[in-house]
Amino acid sequence: MKRKSGQNPEITRNWRPATLAVRGGSARTEYGETSEALFLTSGYSYDRAEDAAARFAGEQQGMTYSRLQNPTVEMLEQRIALLEGAEACRATATGMAAMTAALLCQLSAGDHVVAGKALFGSCRWLTDTLLPKFGIETTTVDATDNAAWEAAIRPNTKVFFFETPANPTMDVADLATICGIAKAHGIVSVVDNAFATPALQRPMEFGADVVAYSATKMMDGQGRVLAGAICGTEDFIINTLLPFHRNTGPTLSAFNAWVVLKGLETLDLRIRRQSENALKVAKFLEGRVAKVLYPGLESHPQHALAARQMEMAGPIFSLYVGGGRAEAHGLLNGLELVDISNNIGDSRSLMTHPASTTHYGMAEAARLEVGITEDMLRLNVGLEDPDDVIEDLDRALKSIGR
Repeated sequence: MKRKSGQNPEITRNWRPATLAVRGGSARTEYGETSEALFLTSGYSYDRAEDAAARFAGEQQGMTYSRLQNPTVEMLEQRIALLEGAEACRATATGMAAMTAALLCQLSAGDHVVAGKALFGSCRWLTDTLLPKFGIETTTVDATDNAAWEAAIRPNTKVFFFETPANPTMDVADLATICGIAKAHGIVSVVDNAFATPALQRPMEFGADVVAYSATKMMDGQGRVLAGAICGTEDFIINTLLPFHRNTGPTLSAFNAWVVLKGLETLDLRIRRQSENALKVAKFLEGRVAKVLYPGLESHPQHALAARQMEMAGPIFSLYVGGGRAEAHGLLNGLELVDISNNIGDSRSLMTHPASTTHYGMAEAARLEVGITEDMLRLNVGLEDPDDVIEDLDRALKSIGR
């Protein structure tokens, strides 16, 4: 493949994020295609047996097997790394594959993790259920309490793991302070940046060591495929993550990589418009429900911090209807335009009840501890006209007497 538009570091280092999202990492074949080529192949052939031996020994450039390398997947990895400002990136089959690999690749029995309490439900399952099975202890802390991170450190603490903004509480963690504490103690900071994406927030600029994504969300952005990504230094990706990834196989398919590449081309446009729409919808709901949790609102407790770390507040927020599950489900059932769906980052507006869907697997006490109550709903505001979304929510609220 030719080194073309997006692979020359002398050129790409000066490109801005919107340009990188369209052209970063692109490589063309001899046919000169303008859209990235889709390589649907599991394996590769060699001219000579000695070439195969040399590639497996790492002595010759080239691909050996699509569990390890694929040209389409490599283009996506390079593009995400450029957007993130990372030295390297490894794509995975799903967002949870990314979170799992980012942790397990660097942890062993006897190690200790400090994690934010407010995490996606499956991430809390990793910290609360999976890691202990392998002799890895976890202490969960309020991610917004900077002192709590320092206080939780033990001699065997190896990783800080947190999400900002958090799903679904919208807690905003102080990236610079938490990552600074980690570095001072030789601890690796792993940040789940799925809600913001590198279009709105780049944790590495604040000192994060590893940034993990569900690329299923805003990066694809149209509810089509599953994908994940892990960004870090070249040393971390090659020497720590790659052996785990190679031998456990959470591999992203070439087709899904190609779809996410297409999604990235419009990421900057979509996430900014959706953020604008979300702010308008959040302001409407603030006067109609018990509480709205959105970093873009001045009422949010970390509003000023979010403004320092994020370019915009993103398309997702949570709200408390007031009452309990009956009122929350009643509002959902009264929707005509907004879909009831547990996905986020879609171009369509979606709403879900976290306590009975995304965070159902968390113990009730743990849910309540972070504020996931029976009357909480999470809303992903899409690309529809925000006034239509507001009218739909207004009808649904009236249907439950609000």
